[in-house]
Formats: sequence, C-alpha cells, structure tokens
Amino acid sequence: MKIALDVDGVLADVIVSWIEINNQNRTKISKNDVTSWDFWKQFNIDRFDFYSELSKCWENWNEIPPTEKNLQESTKLLNQNATVDIVTAREQYTDTFVKNWLNHFNISYDNYVSVIDGTMKADLDYDLFIDDSPLNAEKFTLKNKKFLLYNQPWNQNIQLKNVNRISNLFDVVKLIF
Repeated sequence: MKIALDVDGVLADVIVSWIEINNQNRTKISKNDVTSWDFWKQFNIDRFDFYSELSKCWENWNEIPPTEKNLQESTKLLNQNATVDIVTAREQYTDTFVKNWLNHFNISYDNYVSVIDGTMKADLDYDLFIDDSPLNAEKFTLKNKKFLLYNQPWNQNIQLKNVNRISNLFDVVKLIF
C-alpha cells in the first residue's frame, strides 16, 4: 500500500504559528475561528498575504508545533506497514524547512513529494491520501481516490458522501491494518 501523507494541518500545526503572526498585526483570532478553508476572506486578509505569511512561518520551522503528541510512533507504525510518502503543496523554498521539521520530530517516511497546488495531489498514484483540505477532498472524490480527512476546524462543514474522518494518525492504523 502507498500512502500520501500531508504536512500542513495533518502533521504540522502551522496555522498556530500563522495565528501568532496575525495576532501581532491584525484582529486577534484563535484556531477555532478558522472554520473554513478560505477563512482569511471573513477577516479581510488578502489571499496572497495569507499564503506568503504561511510560507514565512516555515522559516522558523522549529517553532511550529505538531498536530498531535505521538507523531513519531504513529508514522513509524504506518511506515512499517506501507510505503508512506510526504506529499505536500508549497512554495519550493520551504522544502528544506519542512524536511528539517520532519527530521526534528522523527517522522518516518519514504519519499518527499512537493506539488505546486494541493489539488494536483489527486493526480498522483497513491492507494490512500491523508489530508485536511476540503478542496483536496473534493478532488479526491471526483477522481475516485481513497482518502481520510484529518479533522480540523476548517473542514467540519464538508458536504461529501462517504467521507472517512480521522482525529489522529493512530486511527489510520486501526482503520487499514
């Protein structure tokens, strides 16, 4: 089995780092205020500013918290039972920072794959995708790809049939092995 494992929002809680930057310069918000994928619109934040700031967060990769406590153990277990590739959409200059973060948290994986746009992931050849993006979930559904949606505040309103949600990566181990 080949698994595509997302980084931002699944492994790395980068939105927490972005919120810290935002709250220094704009209206204060919390992670629970981020209730849609394009939440930045409701706060009158320019899309390009948001994505630029999100990428900038990776320059301080050692300050980005993991989404859950036992990532080392859960990714090791996944990687013992399947080929696990990190499949992420980002600006290329952040790849080194992300790899540093993955190494720092001892994340087990086989290959690192970076795409320009998240929805391009659905064009890749994987048996299972683990992602938090509602846009990617829609694309996976359209392409009949198997995926697990990692629970986050911004994907709670997704209206797709047969969406399997997970709250942590140990859920993946329980579901597929």
